[in-house]
Amino acid sequence: NTMDATHSMFCNNDLVNPLSSMGMQVSCILVVSHVFNVVFRTVGQPGPIAQILAGLVLGPMSHIEYIKATFFPASSINYYEVVSYFCRIHFMFLFGLEMNIHYTMRNLRIVSLVACGGAIMGGVFGLSVSFYLHQQLNTIDNAPLYYFCMIIMLVVSYTSSPMVIRLAAELRFAASDVGRIAVSSALITEMGCLLLFNVMVNWRKPNHISAGFGCLVITALVVIINRYLAVWLNTRNTNQKYLKAPELMLILLLLLTCSMIIEIWGYNSIISCFIIGLLFPKEGKTARTLLHKLGYSIYNFVLPVYFGYLGLQCDLINVFKSLERAINMAILILLSIGSKLGGTLIVCRYLKIPTSEGIFLGFILNTRGYADLLFIGAAAKQVITFDSEAYNVLLVSIVLNTIISGVIVAFLVRGEEKMFANNHTAIEPQQMEDELRILACVYDPRQVSAILATVLAIHGSRVSPSTTYLMHLIELVKKIKSNLLYHEKENADLSDDEDYGGNDVVEINNALDNFTAETKILVQQRRAVSPFPSLYEDVCNEAEDLQVSIILLPFHKHQRIDGKLESGKEGIRITNQKVLRHAPCSVGIIVERGLARVPGFSQLVASEAIQNVATLFFGGPDDREAIAWSLRISGSPRVNLTIIRFLLSSSSQNEIIESGESEDKEILMSLSGEETVNEIDNTFMVDFYNRYVTSGQIGYVEKFVKDGAQTVESLKEIGDMYSLFIVGKGGRGQSSLTIGMSDWEECPELGTVGDVLASSDFDIHGSVLIVQQHRDAKKALLHA
Repeated sequence: NTMDATHSMFCNNDLVNPLSSMGMQVSCILVVSHVFNVVFRTVGQPGPIAQILAGLVLGPMSHIEYIKATFFPASSINYYEVVSYFCRIHFMFLFGLEMNIHYTMRNLRIVSLVACGGAIMGGVFGLSVSFYLHQQLNTIDNAPLYYFCMIIMLVVSYTSSPMVIRLAAELRFAASDVGRIAVSSALITEMGCLLLFNVMVNWRKPNHISAGFGCLVITALVVIINRYLAVWLNTRNTNQKYLKAPELMLILLLLLTCSMIIEIWGYNSIISCFIIGLLFPKEGKTARTLLHKLGYSIYNFVLPVYFGYLGLQCDLINVFKSLERAINMAILILLSIGSKLGGTLIVCRYLKIPTSEGIFLGFILNTRGYADLLFIGAAAKQVITFDSEAYNVLLVSIVLNTIISGVIVAFLVRGEEKMFANNHTAIEPQQMEDELRILACVYDPRQVSAILATVLAIHGSRVSPSTTYLMHLIELVKKIKSNLLYHEKENADLSDDEDYGGNDVVEINNALDNFTAETKILVQQRRAVSPFPSLYEDVCNEAEDLQVSIILLPFHKHQRIDGKLESGKEGIRITNQKVLRHAPCSVGIIVERGLARVPGFSQLVASEAIQNVATLFFGGPDDREAIAWSLRISGSPRVNLTIIRFLLSSSSQNEIIESGESEDKEILMSLSGEETVNEIDNTFMVDFYNRYVTSGQIGYVEKFVKDGAQTVESLKEIGDMYSLFIVGKGGRGQSSLTIGMSDWEECPELGTVGDVLASSDFDIHGSVLIVQQHRDAKKALLHA
């Protein structure tokens, strides 16, 4: 096992040569895999496939006698086992840290059925062929048949979560529903297979129950220690972006100690490392440092070498020299593909998942990886040991299986773009139970309070799940040359890229950490560094990758102490305008006003007071999107929502009809303004009234006006009544309700009403959220 390998590693006298040979192999794998990656990317193939192929190309060279004696000495095997052990525990800890446990728990039935479908069918197929393979594949220790059968069943049933995660990231479908099902199902399958493998290996040991219980205890102990340790580290050095290296090493040392104790007791520590990462506190500087530091090194160095070494160990020539070995390899590959496809398609049919998605899930869950090497290698030697030819047949079948499935997955992603497209580009078409994904953007720290208040309001409903990403937009400027030497710089351990954002990054991080500590709402962070002319591309690309439904942007003006709005950088306004034009989803712009109001909407996080919010409805798709957003925040206990509908007065009347005053309200609402409001708006509002107003969940007011001038007067009347106004940008056509309001237009990107509410000359004491619905969503609703 790993402990024996560690002992052999440091007790040999030829310490330098194996280390240098391993370094040469790692360097060759990185260089060749990079070249392969550049070539294969042009035909749409992901990095992991290119890295395994690079190892396959280098593999035959390792069997040339001179090269084998120089760079592949027998004593280097122990080094590979130890290094691979360190790599395994760290990337499984990282995967646990990154896993979206909330999605998995919400969809536990679906992902567990998909995982079990392919795994159970794989076990059945593996059992059926294991009797034949037992006669064909030789074992050194003449292991019992039932151990051989269980190993083959595990090999056929297994799914490699690192491979699935990397394929999802490389092919950019990780945020899609089918991608998240694939990742969650792969992790469930992998943990199940590893658990069964641990039980199988340790079953015959006299103290296996006590050792297993000890593994659970030490894992739970590390999880508890990490919770307190992370909180303590988060409060240290609040003026720094990341933890210091010694603090980071303390956490990793704790993980390593736990892992080594479990390995000494005879169990595999992969499951424990994953659980420790899964239950690690996700908020604060500690988790941010781990994700940043571990993510960069693992995804750019560790996994490419790991995938490359998987191919490097294969001896393809030896397998194809013998027809019998080639047939055995083909049987294993066909059984693996057939079992995963068959089991997944059966489950998908039961769950009413489209067949195309079932085929995709079958192939991506058929990818193999590192744990297969444990099943057939040194980790299983306590129960079974394959001879070199049998080991090579199993290894080649695993590697070719992964390559075939990975290539097919890449072609399916390219050919079935609709399968991975964002189906929720707007809020209006969604059900309240659907997950709402939000990309909130900030340019500097003073915009954070309004953004986080909006995030808190949208997360207040227990019925409507939501996921928020906070993206710091940083202008890329020319670097100023410094005469300081590298070691004289204040943050010499950080790269140049880390310097962008300056103290703003620290202030935003601290504000977000405080928000998470108070509200228990986890906000995932992103960052974009680009010149202003191209910054909008980063925002739109990130929104497309994350498949969000709405982008929140701060207004380019900020309120001064005297209440006037002062313009910030012109680049911010240009970026906002470009995002509004090119966004792949709906967009909201937040104008922070009413700072003198106590408590204002921006103080929603710090204050327990109820905030009165008004949504203004004039008609059109943007106003319907504004109401759809308002419905999401109406579930917050801190928000009292009122819908104010403006209608064209048919006579000299100018009245306000409040909710609950008339029993004929529903009839009046559906007929009022019939000549000026289209049928879609009337149908939408009637449905809204019946579902939410009659039950008393939301207030409703109608205001009758003759023209734009009366509309402005009505807005002035309610300017002090609400801490937040929500309104659609436009899309109303030539409405009589807003005629003349655009004569003093300052910011046309806010729409007619939004521009008036955001004007310095218009005295209101509430912030403003202007919403623009995605164009494709407008077309889809019109066709519907």
